[in-house]
Amino acid sequence: MGKPYVLVIPYPTQGHVIPLVELSQNLAKQGIKISFVNTVFNHKRVLDAFGEKVDENGLLHLLSVPDGLEDGEDRNQLGKLTERLCQVMPTQLKELIHKVNGSDDDKISCVLADINIGLALDVAAELGIPTVGLWPGAVFQLAMLLSIPKFIDDGLIDEIGNLDDNRRAIEKGPK
Repeated sequence: MGKPYVLVIPYPTQGHVIPLVELSQNLAKQGIKISFVNTVFNHKRVLDAFGEKVDENGLLHLLSVPDGLEDGEDRNQLGKLTERLCQVMPTQLKELIHKVNGSDDDKISCVLADINIGLALDVAAELGIPTVGLWPGAVFQLAMLLSIPKFIDDGLIDEIGNLDDNRRAIEKGPK
């Protein structure tokens, strides 16, 4: 088996892409081969932001897949972006993985994906590739997100997210 080869997939927004680019750069500095998969829309933005500094040792490769939105559509509408990603990314990602594995001596040995784009982890698992889910945001955000089912079960919020009693919800938050 060749050197470790990680496919890195961020959720396609600034606060998610940049931390995973930086993580990818650090992994590449350790000798790990990386393919960083961005949306076509964000691909140019990453190149513009990092320039030649994206890959200083030849181990970090930038790839792209469509996000399912048309050229003029607003990528800041996260609900719409996520919906379209869920429609197009599974097929696009499978094709990309097969293409990469078919054209390279090194095969993808792990998929590291932002858990906000968890369907990437599902695709990798379906193809028998080990996965790592990463949360690039603040730990408090993740704790609150993971607490939502309990908040609903405890009657602190309804299924839409409306608070029944603001004070009680804060007291019952993650500790």
